[in-house]
Amino acid sequence: MALIKLNNKAVSNATAFGSITGLGSMVFIKKLTASGSSTLSFVDGASGVVLDDTYKEYVFTFKDIHPATNGAKLSVNFSIDSGSNYNVTKTTTFFRASHYEDNSDATLGYRTGQDLAQSTGEQELTDQVGNANDESMIGTLQLFNPSSTTFTKHFISTTNSYHALNITQNNYIAGYCNTTSAVDGIRFKFSSGNIDSGDICLYGIA
Repeated sequence: MALIKLNNKAVSNATAFGSITGLGSMVFIKKLTASGSSTLSFVDGASGVVLDDTYKEYVFTFKDIHPATNGAKLSVNFSIDSGSNYNVTKTTTFFRASHYEDNSDATLGYRTGQDLAQSTGEQELTDQVGNANDESMIGTLQLFNPSSTTFTKHFISTTNSYHALNITQNNYIAGYCNTTSAVDGIRFKFSSGNIDSGDICLYGIA
């Protein structure tokens, strides 16, 4: 008995499948490499950065971001004045899944205190990232239609980090910048200390 049917026929009997169209391709724009850096910032029009209406969606990828300070948390903030200030009002949600190396515990839950409600403060993207030689964080942040002067600016981030207490943590953050001004800058930093090493790449979705 067939468990899956396509157009009321068993998949094993299907001779053709339709193609999916309209999927965008990632266009590389800029890579920033940390080396004891206090922040990593992308500002539209600066050093080859594009963060305007060229694309309706932008993706930032985090590759082996390593903190100088043990237990620091990576955060993000946004600018509407070409990087002069990073203080856009935000409302967000924060979910986290954790699993200990020794299998002693595993948790999944909402993180009150790491979310924001109409706040201009930093939005955390991780919990405490370890700074041992083999510890780091990776992930992505998607920013949608940042140049719009009609809608708020939605963003979604998914990260995985090697917690300072030998825990793997998956963090899921979503929210919006509550402004109809164009967002033209984005800054990443740790809650304490520098970004010791790692790459953040910016892509546009064509």
